[in-house]
Amino acid sequence: MNEVNLDDYLAPLPLVAVLRGITPAEVPAIAGALTAEGFRVLEVPLNSPDPFASIRALSAGHGANCLVGAGTVIDVADVARVREAGGRLIVMPHADVAVVREAKRHAMICLPGVATPTEAFAALAAGADGLKLFPAEATVPAALRAWRAVLPTGTRVFAVGGIRPDNMAPWWAEGATGFGTGSNLYKPGADPAQVRAVAAAYRSGFAALPARNR
Repeated sequence: MNEVNLDDYLAPLPLVAVLRGITPAEVPAIAGALTAEGFRVLEVPLNSPDPFASIRALSAGHGANCLVGAGTVIDVADVARVREAGGRLIVMPHADVAVVREAKRHAMICLPGVATPTEAFAALAAGADGLKLFPAEATVPAALRAWRAVLPTGTRVFAVGGIRPDNMAPWWAEGATGFGTGSNLYKPGADPAQVRAVAAAYRSGFAALPARNR
């Protein structure tokens, strides 16, 4: 299997859409709304209704242009199920190195959740492609500044948890690679037009951030 280049999908807009609670029937309209505003990384948490069917639908409709996969992956066995559904991304709320290694065995992108430098270094040693600083709302951007002083140069770090269009700037200033957003972007049953309007606000919010090597 060919390794996925994560940066190709981050280049247009380094935001991960977390579609917690989405149903397979909602996928076409919601995914269309998000991709129209530049989102290229789409995640279906596995505690959503029929998540593998949703991942399969996302992959079929947008897998050629988007990095599609699963979030809230806590069982090693689910990694292969995500891959079989067409997913190429594994996102976790924690830093279970067994899940990271299984994702890399399947040549998938893996972004484990970390809250401490100890977890961060263990995840990177296991092969993580980046780190999900989670929950961001429980810490401060200055923490990322401290992490950047010791993490390997070029480590991708995504701030996730409580991220809105109007609060990305402090994290960006301290070196965030990108952001993940869930309920502030999409709630189950949301109107696609409203989701697109919110997605546009995120796109505009990111465009307004100071220039940096994006």
